[in-house]
Amino acid sequence: MLPKFRIVKYRNWYYAAWQEDGSIRRQALRTQNREAAEQVLRSFAAEYEIADRPEIITVEYVWNGYRETLKGKPSFQTMGFEGRAVLPFFGNMAVEAISEDDCADYQKRRRIAGRKDGTIWTELGRLRSALKWAEKRNLIVKAPTIYRPPMSPPRDLRLTREEAARFLAACTMQHVRIFVILAMTTGARSGALLTLTWDRVDFNGQLIDFADPARPKTKKGRPVVPINRTLMAALQEGRRGALTPYVIEWNGKPVKEVKHSLAAAGRRCGLSWVTAHVLRHSCASWLAESGVPMAEIAQFLGHSDSRITERVYAKMSPSYLQKAAEALNICSNQLNLAHTTTQLKKGS
Repeated sequence: MLPKFRIVKYRNWYYAAWQEDGSIRRQALRTQNREAAEQVLRSFAAEYEIADRPEIITVEYVWNGYRETLKGKPSFQTMGFEGRAVLPFFGNMAVEAISEDDCADYQKRRRIAGRKDGTIWTELGRLRSALKWAEKRNLIVKAPTIYRPPMSPPRDLRLTREEAARFLAACTMQHVRIFVILAMTTGARSGALLTLTWDRVDFNGQLIDFADPARPKTKKGRPVVPINRTLMAALQEGRRGALTPYVIEWNGKPVKEVKHSLAAAGRRCGLSWVTAHVLRHSCASWLAESGVPMAEIAQFLGHSDSRITERVYAKMSPSYLQKAAEALNICSNQLNLAHTTTQLKKGS
């Protein structure tokens, strides 16, 4: 039977509390916001649920259980879309019966449907995560191996500064223009930009805090970044006409997505491949090309580990491997000596 969970506060932090085996147990919810704590508690309770499990644990049962733990996170909605492909094929299978042949058959069918290997790799990766969750919750003895196609190499799509100016000029709607300037000058992810509120824009201190206090903490960091002159002018203009607490708004309502608006701007200027991620990638590339240290770029982008940043952007830095190359220099005296020795040998 599922315990009765309640929220308690301890030293300004919220915890889940429940009684189990005659003792009171607590679990940190890692937030100081009550609304966020309730959201995290729902996910925690879903993870804790082990009663009324079916006799045969199917992929659909595990998939839905894992998805419930992601409520309040972008992954919850993403799993809804991915499930439209994964569940019709795997849904009724017993988890422990999944074989390598099943994975190969799924890949074949998705390719026939016109899906690229990168998409298939992501879908099967989500299935693997769900099965690992089931193993951790003791719903199954061991998660079967999920065979995936090789991961597609990342596409290195980024704007030059001239292309960026051209793309910005093609953004005719003010909210799209502000979004693009924010993305180009802060490198923030689309979700962080669309949920940014004016109370986290410090005009006096010239800082933006992308950390949303109502959002459960995830692995994707949201940093505090400075406001440069370009961004300051755009934000001041947007603030004067603001009708909602949200920085990115349209017609008195917060904007849910800008994918189609960015695509329209791209078509107008011949840069149809530009997406919100390309804007973020371009921002980071410009920082690297300007010689900004990798640790600073990592902090700017919200990367928890600078090794992630170095793996992608170090090669764009003008000082990339420069020290190593200098260590291999051969001085002119050594070269002259070697040349003289060679000539003497030839003369003899």
